[in-house]
Amino acid sequence: MHKPTDAELGILNVLWKLGPSTVRDIHAALGESTGYTTTLKLLQNMTEKNLVVRDEAQRAHIYQAAYSQTDTQQHLVRNLLHKAFSGSAAQLVMQALSTERASPAELAEIRKLINNLSQKNK
Repeated sequence: MHKPTDAELGILNVLWKLGPSTVRDIHAALGESTGYTTTLKLLQNMTEKNLVVRDEAQRAHIYQAAYSQTDTQQHLVRNLLHKAFSGSAAQLVMQALSTERASPAELAEIRKLINNLSQKNK
């Protein structure tokens, strides 16, 4: 899997939210920050990089993400984990929690995940 750029991640987030979409739909969801032709060019590049799949059966081509949001996030985190944290999941989590404030619900979810992982390791 190719690592998506920030602009490509923006498009992928739209596709994960909306599902298969036309360039016009994607452009509308991105708002005025990106021109229509820029959106189209990004999608063409993303097709070449196998980040999206294009259905050409209709006049207006339909694009969809080639990988799920979870798969993409795991790929990006794995790369970050190895490049910036020497493979230390603990360092990554501690840095993430000290950088951005987690809500009580998120902290409860993290505790639950840690407890489940601890049970599996016993």
